[in-house]
Amino acid sequence: MSSDVPTISADPAEQYADLADAARALVAGESDLVANAANLSALVYHALLQVNWVGFYFFDGTELVVGPFQGQPACVRIPLDRGVCGAAARTRATQRVADVHAVPDHIACDAASRSEVVVPLVRGDELIGVFDLDSPVTDRFSEIDQHGLESIGQILVESIS
Repeated sequence: MSSDVPTISADPAEQYADLADAARALVAGESDLVANAANLSALVYHALLQVNWVGFYFFDGTELVVGPFQGQPACVRIPLDRGVCGAAARTRATQRVADVHAVPDHIACDAASRSEVVVPLVRGDELIGVFDLDSPVTDRFSEIDQHGLESIGQILVESIS
């Protein structure tokens, strides 16, 4: 398996297809959640432009607890009734926020963050956690980003099934 990060494509949909292929290769034959989350956070962090945090929070039965990530130190625990990560976990729906300062209960782990996308990780009826990305750029994440990141989140879920 190559550790090369896919070349950034000018076409975002093509970039995410390449990222998904690289993600599948990284998790192939490995079922450990932490190992796969660590590799996927590094892959995405180094492949995408204008991101300052990429990582995972895992559900411990009560709240979200920080897992593998790339970026500045993060909030360790997030209750399901607070913030963008909590909303994604609680509703089990992806949250794409153009301006985190417009979210009344946003949890600012990194003051430089301006936009965020959070993908819930669900296997059957079980909440595993969330895949969280922050950017220092307002309105950084598009619908194409959302769908591409949802597919990478699903690759992680399938790797541990």
